[in-house]
Amino acid sequence: MAGPIQTEMEETLRAAFAPARLDVINDSAAHHGHSGDDGSGESHFTILIESAAFEGKSRLERQRMVNRALGDIPGERVHALAIRAALPGELG
Repeated sequence: MAGPIQTEMEETLRAAFAPARLDVINDSAAHHGHSGDDGSGESHFTILIESAAFEGKSRLERQRMVNRALGDIPGERVHALAIRAALPGELG
């Protein structure tokens, strides 16, 4: 079951990018007891997102778009965020 931060990220990214694919994966359990683990169970995530909104953008620009859309979540409410942002069909 998705926690409140994961749910917020999913809703925010769907609204911002109308993605063809969106997977927000909670990796927090693998980092339990490590740096950045705040005990919330929502400290580390991987985002896989495919959207036409990334057309003509570099990998870095795509990641920045996702980070901007998420506002204060990356770095403030989530310790680590891995982002793979691609055009529809690119992630396989």
